[in-house]
Amino acid sequence: MVALITGSLLLSLLHAIIPNHWLPVLAIGRKEKWSLAEITNVTLISGLAHVASTLLIGWGLAFFGWELSRKFETITKFFAPVVLISIGLIFIYRHHVHKHFHVADQPHQNSKRQMIFSLSLAMFFSPCLEIEAFFLAAGTESIAWAFILSAIYFTVTIAGMLTWVKVAYHSANKFNWHKLEHNAGIITGGTLIATGLISFFIH
Repeated sequence: MVALITGSLLLSLLHAIIPNHWLPVLAIGRKEKWSLAEITNVTLISGLAHVASTLLIGWGLAFFGWELSRKFETITKFFAPVVLISIGLIFIYRHHVHKHFHVADQPHQNSKRQMIFSLSLAMFFSPCLEIEAFFLAAGTESIAWAFILSAIYFTVTIAGMLTWVKVAYHSANKFNWHKLEHNAGIITGGTLIATGLISFFIH
């Protein structure tokens, strides 16, 4: 579980930094001349929507892993690491064609309330699928570990999004966000593979 906790923490940090989590809010906010406080509030709302859908899927997988471990304890010791490694390889393979969350993809509305709703809806239907493998693996250990993963993911993701949107508010043009976003698949895949390998050998 040390490997799972460390891996989930790294992924949560990575995805809090990735621009597609908060850059659309910043871009629309600047265009609409929102204050930093307004942009921060909208980032929080859309971030909560994103976290909510991720945790809904994650808990479904955690319960599946828990039920699986009760029936096939020996199999699950190898099942979770294999899932982590497999998903990691998939992310590395397809990182160059990964579809990102772009501002241009979102409908432009005149009403601020409609903009917030559109952003939140888009974020809700763009859950962090990479972290879901960790919930499945945690479920094979105990439901308590799924609670811990949830707390880590929620805290790091929301805090990270709010922090980075404030940093980028004044210095968005100084960073190569596209390069970071493009390479996120490789970093994510490597983290998943490393976690899977460590979990396998610890068992």
